Order: sequence, then structure tokens, then C-alpha cells
Amino acid sequence: MVAGTIPAMTESRPPLTDELSGPELLRWYWTRAELLRFARASGLDASGDKQALTAKVAAHLDGAPAPRAAPRRPPPPPPLPEPLSPDTVIPAGQRCTQQLRRHLTAVVGPSFRFDAAMRDFVAGGAGRTLGAAADHWSRTRGRPRPAIGAQFELNRFLRDWHHDHPAGTRAEALEAWQVRRALPVEAWTAPRP
Repeated sequence: MVAGTIPAMTESRPPLTDELSGPELLRWYWTRAELLRFARASGLDASGDKQALTAKVAAHLDGAPAPRAAPRRPPPPPPLPEPLSPDTVIPAGQRCTQQLRRHLTAVVGPSFRFDAAMRDFVAGGAGRTLGAAADHWSRTRGRPRPAIGAQFELNRFLRDWHHDHPAGTRAEALEAWQVRRALPVEAWTAPRP
């Protein structure tokens, strides 16, 4: 075991069967693939992200009605008219596309990426320009990184593990992840902000 990892407990994760309760399901880490297999085998609606799928499986195990599905996202708007310029207006419903990535990378440089600040800017940017988007990118550099969403448990773990083990390898981090995900979630340490 890698130094600094969570020690294994004697309790082990139960199999995902109809005998499991909703609260017990929520005590353990499950991959989306495991939840999908169970949902399909149980005749459940297997649509939605991992959190929605977990809620559906937990409700099923408790004999409760499935939670309401989130409304479907509208289809993406058509590509922006080329050539893109700083004066190009961001339409309502614009998504973080490869077209936008190419343009903003050409404008701000190869370090550009759609981080949380840029995703929020594009999502709420109807009526703003791509020039304003490039300015927003520059203004938001150096700010503390936002917390990684709960649906990205592995990403959060890897970021925190590499912070605590700067000389650690990816293989060691993944080994530590396997140890952690075998534990009930209440044994996990609190995520960093």
C-alpha cells in the first residue's frame, strides 16, 4: 500500500442486488457502469448522469417512486458563423464547442481551456462577445481553483492525492483510489475546498 493512503477496513462492499437498501447503496462508491447494469437488469430507466442514476437505484431498492427526471437539455445551436472575431456575439444556448476552443486558443494562447469560470461565462454569455470571453479568461487566471463536482469523485481524489504526494506516480495514485473506493463513504476524508 502507498504511504498516506486510507487503511483498509474489515467491512467490505456488498454486492449490488435487490436485497440492498437505498441507504446502504449510498454508503459505497459505485461506478456508473455498475449502476447502469443494475438499472437495466431491474427494468429501471437508465438515463441521466451518475447522480440521477444513483437516486433512481436507491429509490428502487427502497420501494419508493423514482425521482423526477431532470428536463432534457435543448439541442445545441448551430455553429457560429465564420470567421469568428472579437465582435462575434455569443447566442443564447451556446455551448463550449471545439469551434470556440480553437478561436479562444488562437486569441489567448495554448494555455486556454474551458474551466468552470469559462463554462459559466459561455453558458450565461448570451449577448456578450468573444472579445469579452477572452477578457474574462485573462481576468480569471490566478483565482483559486473551484471545487470539483461530486460526480467527479476520481478527479477530486487524484487532485488531492497528488497535492499530498507530489512525487507520487499515477500508478500509486490509482492504487490508493482502489483502496479508498472499497471503503464506505463515511470512512473517506472530507474533500478539499
